[in-house]
Amino acid sequence: MPDASSGGQRRRPPELAVDSLIDDPDTTVLVCCGSGGVGKTTTAAALALRAADRGRRTVVLTIDPARRLAQSLGLKELSNQPRQVRVPGLELRGELHAMMLDMRRTFDDMVLAHAGRERADAILTNPFYQTISTSFSGTQEYMAMEKLGQLTQDGSWDLIIVDTPPSRSALDFLDAPQRLSTVLDGKLIRLLSAPARAGGRGLRRLVGAGFSLFSKAVSTVVGGQLLADASAFVQAFDSMFGGFRERAEHTYRTLRSPGTAFLVIATPEPDALREASYFVDRLAGEQMPLAGLVINRTHPVIAGLSSAASLSAAEDLAGRNSSPLAEAVLRLHADRVALAERELRLLSRFTRSHPEVAVVGVPALPDDVHDLAGLQEIGERLASAGSSN
Repeated sequence: MPDASSGGQRRRPPELAVDSLIDDPDTTVLVCCGSGGVGKTTTAAALALRAADRGRRTVVLTIDPARRLAQSLGLKELSNQPRQVRVPGLELRGELHAMMLDMRRTFDDMVLAHAGRERADAILTNPFYQTISTSFSGTQEYMAMEKLGQLTQDGSWDLIIVDTPPSRSALDFLDAPQRLSTVLDGKLIRLLSAPARAGGRGLRRLVGAGFSLFSKAVSTVVGGQLLADASAFVQAFDSMFGGFRERAEHTYRTLRSPGTAFLVIATPEPDALREASYFVDRLAGEQMPLAGLVINRTHPVIAGLSSAASLSAAEDLAGRNSSPLAEAVLRLHADRVALAERELRLLSRFTRSHPEVAVVGVPALPDDVHDLAGLQEIGERLASAGSSN
């Protein structure tokens, strides 16, 4: 994909070799991130299908609650556990599995796995837990970290492909361990758990008195029952806090390891490329291993007349009132060349700012991708796009 500018020499950025990336046995986690509407879910599914076809036991995990991944894989729905995908007419050399994050189910499973039966029952039935497990800010990102950690520690997969949510919050899970630590070490949590942590009777009375004053003040704002539920939840959950932090930080280290690769997905549009720049800069700041940039829905033009020359020829035909079909084809070609040149100018701004980022462009398909055949076609275009950039 050229580094284009009006006039002057065009310099090509490094080409992203997709097959080499997914074939590499050292690559075990591939994270696809990007803004909404750029084909990120389709790209993740196509990469997973191609990796499985090339012999790797692959699972694709979507954090996006939309059902596009299931639909493109020919499934009615996905669950919180990997489900094998069969491809009619194609004998995969590896295996393809797919799943969708259910943050409430993941939270419940984690409580059941790391708390005793009695403590787990107390947590799962607590109204405060039932609220935060589905709607508390940051829960989805932390549960994404938890599920990814489970998949990596399971050891069953050659390659795990993660399809992140369609916004800048796609990278919020990178902050999950730090935000979790901040919450768990905060004054509110310490106050809520203080009665259970107090050791002696005198200390318990002292803490209890302090907590009573605290609860009276806060209950006037949030309600006494909510505060009581929150306190009971924190006290029951207290022994699991350390494990929470430890597992999240382990997954964070995995994301920074050489076995992980990030792909930023975009389209040749100003907003999408600005978001791509944000993702690239953020990953660099976090020292996350970036594999490259995938530009979907490009409109490359093979050698031919320039836009100006095509329009001139069309005007000439119109003036002589001859060959309306040839005139229409010339005008269509002029529009396509103008679109390709506009895309190259937009991409040149990205490549000038990030000359070290490998890029692959994927030419647009005539129709939207909604089935396995379309995913196969996208996978082939991803692998061979370097020759058409």
